[in-house]
Amino acid sequence: MKVAVFGASGTIGTSLLPALTRSHDVVALSRGEQKTDGLTWLRADASDAESVRRALEGVDVAYYLVHSLGTRDFEGRDRAAARTVAEQAARAGLTQLVYLGGLGDDSPELSTHLRSRLETEQELASGAVPLTTLRAAIVIGRGSAGFETIVALVDRLPAMVCPRWVGVRTQPIAIADVAEYLAGVCGHPQAIGQSFDAGGPEVMSYREMIERVGAQRGKRPLIVEVPVLTPRLSSYWLHLVTPVKASVARPLIEGLRNETVAKDERIRELIPLELTPFDVAARAALDD
Repeated sequence: MKVAVFGASGTIGTSLLPALTRSHDVVALSRGEQKTDGLTWLRADASDAESVRRALEGVDVAYYLVHSLGTRDFEGRDRAAARTVAEQAARAGLTQLVYLGGLGDDSPELSTHLRSRLETEQELASGAVPLTTLRAAIVIGRGSAGFETIVALVDRLPAMVCPRWVGVRTQPIAIADVAEYLAGVCGHPQAIGQSFDAGGPEVMSYREMIERVGAQRGKRPLIVEVPVLTPRLSSYWLHLVTPVKASVARPLIEGLRNETVAKDERIRELIPLELTPFDVAARAALDD
C-alpha cells in the first residue's frame, strides 16, 4: 500500500518510517524540506488544504502525527489541521487514517493538552475515512518531551521539590514499541475504525521513573513532594532546569494530574509484541 506520514520528521515519525518501509511504499510529509536516502519526502502543512490534497494523491493510508503544542491557541490550530486532513483524506478516497493520541483522555477533568488530543481525534474521526487511534502515555525515547524532561531533572538537580503529580501512576512505553504498534495497524482489518490503549509492560509513578533513570545515571536524586506547587509554577520551574520551554511544559505538566494507564490490552492480542522493559528502553534512549 501507499502510506503517507504527516509529521514524519518528528520524534515518533522518524521511528515509524523504518517500520513502515519494510512493507509499504511510504511518502514522508513535513513542513520543512527533508532528505533521506531511499525515501520520498514531500513538503506539506496539515493546516493547508491544497498541500494536503497534493500529498494524498494515490495514497491508501495516512498517519497523523502532528501537533502545535508550544504555540498560541494550540488547541484551535490542532482542531483545524485535523479537520483539514480528514476532509482531504475523504476526497482522496483513503481507506484508513491512523492517529497517536494520549492515554487518560476519558477523565472528566482533562488537562488542556489531553483535551486537545481528544478533540484532534474527534476531528479526524468526523470524516468519511475510518480512523484507527492508538493512545499512549509517556514515550521513552530521545526527543520525547516527557522523557527529556526526566533526564534533565536527573542530570541537573541533586534534589528537587516536586508537586504531587510525581506520585501519579503512568504506563510508559518504549518508542520502538509505539512504532511497531503503529506500523502493525496499517491496513489491518481488525484495527480499522478502532481505538486501542498502548502501554508498556510496567505501571509506575513519575517519581519511580525519575529514580530509575537516576540509577542508570549513577545518581540518587532527593525528591520532596509538596502540595502547593501549581501547574503554572511547575512549568516555569521546569523551564529553568530543563530544555523544555514553559509553553510546552505547562500543558504537559497539567496533564500529569491524570492517571495514564491502559484499560484494555486488545492491541497486544492484535499485534503480538514482546514489550520493552522500562530500564531497557531508558538505557537505549540514553545511549542514543
